[in-house]
This record gives sequence, C-alpha cells and structure tokens, in this order.
Amino acid sequence: MTPYSLTPLHDRVILVTGAARRVGRAIVRHLHGQGARIVLHCRSARAEAEALAGTLNGARIDSAMVVQADLLDTAQLPALVAAVTARYGRLDGLVNNASSFYPTAIGEINETAWHDLVGSNFKAPLFLAQAAAPALRVSAGAIVNITDIHAERPLQGYPLYSAAKGALLTLTRALAVELAPEVRVNAVAPGPILWPDDGQIDDGSRAEIVRHTLLKREGTPEDIAGAVAFLMSAAYITGQVINVDGGRTAHL
Repeated sequence: MTPYSLTPLHDRVILVTGAARRVGRAIVRHLHGQGARIVLHCRSARAEAEALAGTLNGARIDSAMVVQADLLDTAQLPALVAAVTARYGRLDGLVNNASSFYPTAIGEINETAWHDLVGSNFKAPLFLAQAAAPALRVSAGAIVNITDIHAERPLQGYPLYSAAKGALLTLTRALAVELAPEVRVNAVAPGPILWPDDGQIDDGSRAEIVRHTLLKREGTPEDIAGAVAFLMSAAYITGQVINVDGGRTAHL
C-alpha cells in the first residue's frame, strides 16, 4: 500500500465509457499515464477511439483496446464486460462517463428525450455497473460515476438532465452500499469544464457561470481526470462525491 492509502494503478484494467472525446479522452490519457490498461468504449466515434488506442499502445504494448456498444441496449452490456475479461483476464475499474446533455423545456419533454437523457445518465450506468459487478468484486475494484453539480442544484431549462444526474448521484451511494466491502463506488461532479459543442449555452451565460465560481475561471478536462484517478486509487473512500467546480457550489 502506498502512502495515504492510494492503490497504484499500474496494470489495472479500467473501462471508460464515452472515451474517445472531450472529458472521456482526458480521463483515458490520465489513467493510462499512471500505468493502467484502458478499455475505451465508444458508440459512434470508432475511428477516434481506435486512433487514441493506437497512440496508447504505441507508448505501451497491449495497454489499450476499444469496445463499441450502444449502452442504452442493456442486453449488450454483459458481452461488453466479457470482452474485457477475455482480453485482459480481469476488470479493476469502471468509469461511467458517457452522457447526453441538452435542454428540455417543461411542456416539450417527450419519450425520445426521456429515453436518451435518463438512459445515458442513469439507466446505462446502472446496468453496466450490474454487469461489471462480479468481475469488480473479484478484483476488489472501483466505480467512478461522472455526475454533475446540477444533480443537487438543478440547471434551469434542463429539468430532465438534472433529474437524471440526480438519480446517478443517488445510485452512486446506493451501489456503494450494495457492493461493499469489495467494490468502492464514488462520483466526480464537474462544474464549468467544457461547454457544449453546439452552442446551446451562449457567451453571456458562460461568463455569468464562471463569475459564480470562487476561482473565477473555467476548469479543464484534466481537472476531472485527476479527480477520477484519485478516486480509483483511494482505498478508504466510498459513497462520496467530489465537486470539481472551482468553488461554484460553495457560492451558489
């Protein structure tokens, strides 16, 4: 055991969902940099995932693989986990990062939005954790869910997204209870890290959000990746949520 009860990640096998882009990509690079073997999940960004895996394998042989699946199709998830254990013989960690994010005005919420937002932010993490639990119990592994500060403080205009992340936050604590003592389960709740690519949050709104952080600046994907790596390693922490938000939740 290393100082501060941090378990080394060297050769640990960690599955990261939504791994090809944005925050997921940063998490992958950070965990790989600490010696972990990474399973990159993607749904549609196969080329980007394969390119990243190629880079990682170029740095360290057989240290990355790609799995492709629609996480909303829960019937695929046991096979996804089986592919990991068939390749590496174990699974030590799961990072539930894949997520959809967009506004849903009251009066306009429909079944499609429900299926996507609740599916990606709550249903998929639940069923993937369930599929991975037997392997994680054997390895005394860990799960880290990526929630959101708006799980506890809903973002106006995003009621369905906020509610789904709230469910994921509660699921984090529930899984910590259900999977103890073998598996630790924690969450990282980002604040203003990366804005949506589609411009749904305008420049004025972005500036106002940043103004309400104590640090008066945006965070980076690497800030989230560092918190994930810490929780993957912290041997005596479970059932907890770390807000990585520049102090925004302390100032709301």
